[in-house]
Amino acid sequence: MKSTWTLNENSTGLLTVEVDEKAWKKAQEKALEELTKDVEVQGFRKGQAPTKLARKQLGDTKILMEAMDMIANEAFVAGMLETKIEPVATPELDIEVITEDALTLKFNVTIKPDVELGEYKGIKVEANDVTVSDEDVAAELEKLREEQAELHVKETGAVENGDTVVIDFEGFKDEEAFEGGKGENYSLEIGSNSFIPGFEEALIGLESGAEKDLDITFPETYHVEDLKGQPVVFKVTVHEIKTRVLPELNDEFVELLDDESVTTLDELKETIRTNLEAQRKQIEEDRVNDELMQTVASNAKIDIPAAMIEEEVNQMFNEFNQRLAQQGMNFDFYSQILGQTEEDVKGQMREDAEKRVRTRLTLEKIAEVENLKVSEEEIEQEFNEISEMYGIELEQIKNLVSPEAVSYDVLLRKAVELVKESQA
Repeated sequence: MKSTWTLNENSTGLLTVEVDEKAWKKAQEKALEELTKDVEVQGFRKGQAPTKLARKQLGDTKILMEAMDMIANEAFVAGMLETKIEPVATPELDIEVITEDALTLKFNVTIKPDVELGEYKGIKVEANDVTVSDEDVAAELEKLREEQAELHVKETGAVENGDTVVIDFEGFKDEEAFEGGKGENYSLEIGSNSFIPGFEEALIGLESGAEKDLDITFPETYHVEDLKGQPVVFKVTVHEIKTRVLPELNDEFVELLDDESVTTLDELKETIRTNLEAQRKQIEEDRVNDELMQTVASNAKIDIPAAMIEEEVNQMFNEFNQRLAQQGMNFDFYSQILGQTEEDVKGQMREDAEKRVRTRLTLEKIAEVENLKVSEEEIEQEFNEISEMYGIELEQIKNLVSPEAVSYDVLLRKAVELVKESQA
């Protein structure tokens, strides 16, 4: 195959590939063979018609287009290797010539842009203080107390914020009950904001056994069209009031946590302090690294093609969908709940996508300039670490992830370490 490459602006260009005549003829033969399998000609079983009759019924145009589809990717790869270009997005295909004797394809290609590095060594990012105070430890202890709290029935007294009430309720609009507005023996925590605004607040001050009509107006953003912004009446009966009782902070409380490594309150406090320090150090280290990489990337001059950003947005959106699936959701459900379309979500991702692309291109250039390399031993070590991290057999990991992908990740990490170690 014969290929030519013409570079245009903003890292885009035109790759023209003249397909070898012998390869083109072979592709047409294969296309005819595949298409014939679905041809029905009177007097013959499906797919068994003579080639001449099948060709006549199919028509030359259909055969040529099928053959072009079959050989287009091979032509693109051959042209890419011959002209030594590095595409970074799926190319757009145009047909320049297509006959039985010749095929010339044109691919509109986006390639990796040039990167002009700015300052990337000696950049200092100040780390914030991560000291854990006694107040921080006390706050974590309070959270643990909240988690171990028990609900006790209030024998006397009225509903207060934080209490849990057991109620019957039914909603009426224009004196008619509406769908979804009824509940019996329903447990509701006051202050949880799980009901429409005003409902929970209106129960404060009621005593067990009380009945009350609550005048409530649905918010304009409510998901049921007939109830948006509408005034309704909820008839409520309070059956029971429960209050949260927190355990005492002592050694007996520690036993409730069921942690064999901690047996006393003092040990628990020390464990909390140690864990908080570790968490804060990691968070601060991540923040410093991120700020450092963003500074280095911002210092570089890169004219990033729109196609690269779009590819990254699509990748981020796919990752987002995978996270939703892990939570037992899909995007359609997410979209209905939050009222966001795919374009809305992708639009919110675009700025981060550009940052990711810019940072990646900058690190690639640093690795090139600094002549960083990845050895076979380092690739093997990375495979082993991935295997241990996810608890998957090494050979299975190697079937799922290519050595090239692993090498690339290690190379970028080396570039990051070089930048970090050079801090003033």
